[in-house]
Amino acid sequence: MKRACVIGWPVEHSRSPLIHGYWLERYGINGSYGRQPVAPADLPQFLRTLRDKGFAGCNVTLPHKEAAFAAAAETRPAARAAGAANTLWFEGGRLVADNTDSAGFMSSLHAACPSLQLAGATVAVLGAGGAARGIVLALIERGVCEVLLFNRTRARAEAVAAGVGARVKVHDWGARADRSRDAALLVNTTSLGMKGAGTLDMDVSALDPTCVVADIVYVPLETPLLAAARARGLATVDGLGMLLHQAVPGFEKWFGVRPEVTAELRALLQRDIEGA
Repeated sequence: MKRACVIGWPVEHSRSPLIHGYWLERYGINGSYGRQPVAPADLPQFLRTLRDKGFAGCNVTLPHKEAAFAAAAETRPAARAAGAANTLWFEGGRLVADNTDSAGFMSSLHAACPSLQLAGATVAVLGAGGAARGIVLALIERGVCEVLLFNRTRARAEAVAAGVGARVKVHDWGARADRSRDAALLVNTTSLGMKGAGTLDMDVSALDPTCVVADIVYVPLETPLLAAARARGLATVDGLGMLLHQAVPGFEKWFGVRPEVTAELRALLQRDIEGA
């Protein structure tokens, strides 16, 4: 039996078992995927013995993403861009780390808004954490002409810009509404708007009528930002799609099948989130 898991501290909140369990059943795979609570002090030993415990790899959630990245023998470009890993597997006995969040975001964005043209576009990104770094890099690779980056601590945004290049322009947090007027896409990568995490307080009234508004938060599914954007008639992309699509590469590595993100799977997760 092939085994994988998600590790974190705490880890009970993770919905990864619901996603991977659905795929294991759908594709008739003799495998398992569960939660493994791992205290920070125990992480090095856990990862050293991961293969010995019979695991093909694991997902990584807070607070272990940066430590897991550092512990890997090999790292993929997306993990290096984010400075953090959310997916681990073995190749030739060596632990490999990747970060699938940015790829998951791009897949979700394309699925929700297939007509959105990023090449030559201006994009506004709120936040400068690991998710923002990965998403900014993915947007640059898709050919956007400019990324407008806003963060409450400007120095962190400037550090992201320094690592990516001249197409990233840093602006003050207070200027986010006015400076985003011409953006084809606005992305919130902060936790603001998440249940219990504070309010983003982003005025969307000046955004271009064709602007797509995306939020990587998925609890609640409709954040205040997305609700305001929908009230204005703007196209929106919630964070659930990113959660689903980021899980695809890991499942393929561990279980040998590239799974599909279906409407049925999305409905399953949506019911779980709304019932929480």
